[in-house]
Amino acid sequence: MTDHRNRRLWLILYPTVTFVVWINFWMLALIGPALGLPVLSPTLSLILSPLLGLPATALAVRWVRGLLDEAEE
Repeated sequence: MTDHRNRRLWLILYPTVTFVVWINFWMLALIGPALGLPVLSPTLSLILSPLLGLPATALAVRWVRGLLDEAEE
């Protein structure tokens, strides 16, 4: 039962978390040159965000699952 619930959380959270990762990459692309970092194009940010969205989603699912389990007790 928990696997089914975790799968549903993945399906709900992955698009949102990936979008948030993309926004953070894009903001880094805007701020980065002022800090001496290389320029990061919006396209490259869009390509990298699904890759880094996977571990970020795993952490988000673990966190939300813990909150839901705590609320059920």
